[in-house]
Amino acid sequence: MRLDRFLSEASPLTRSLAKRALKNGEVTLNGEPVKQASIQVDTAQDEVMLNGEKLALVGLRYLMMHKPTDVECTARRGLYPRVIDLIDLPKVERLQPVGRLDVDTTGLLLLTDDGQWSHRVTSPKHRCAKVYIAELAEPVEGSKAEWAMKQVAEGIMLDDEETPTQPATLRFLTPQRAELTITEGRYHQVKRMFAALGNHVNALHRQSIGEIAIPDDLAPGEWRELTPEEIASF
Repeated sequence: MRLDRFLSEASPLTRSLAKRALKNGEVTLNGEPVKQASIQVDTAQDEVMLNGEKLALVGLRYLMMHKPTDVECTARRGLYPRVIDLIDLPKVERLQPVGRLDVDTTGLLLLTDDGQWSHRVTSPKHRCAKVYIAELAEPVEGSKAEWAMKQVAEGIMLDDEETPTQPATLRFLTPQRAELTITEGRYHQVKRMFAALGNHVNALHRQSIGEIAIPDDLAPGEWRELTPEEIASF
């Protein structure tokens, strides 16, 4: 790997700032000052230091977060804080949400800089189950609840869609609190499904993705790395 690229990968420096640091004599390679941006670095054996601090490449990361409300799953800065603003890691901007949550939706959010792993989780052909808890505006009981569960199990035609939703599972925890398990990730899917059933979602929480469920001790805004077993579960 070129030295200037290594510096930009292993430190907060951009490629242009890395070249400036080299020019200013702030970089050593195996103990010797170096100023050539194009010099090749053996990332497994060579020692690169920036202002006396040893650098190492940032590997692939896999995280879970308990996303709080009023936080956006976006890279650009907007009206709300971003989820990556809550994470104290180097090169945090490389982390991408694995399936976004709306700004007002809480719960389990996975983040990674491994694009292939992210695709395995989100690809419709893998039919990864996602469990949501919805607080509803209108109570649903008796025959209405049975009708709603049947509609969800058979698939619902959403507005502006050409195909119905994949068969899903709906159960009512209380008349105004429902658990919905889906295997797709259409735009605003959960809210649109309940709208098609004649209801409105007042609050939405994602409880699990695949075999990974949000831990009881992970407070809103907190995050942790996934275990090797959790990563391999996909």
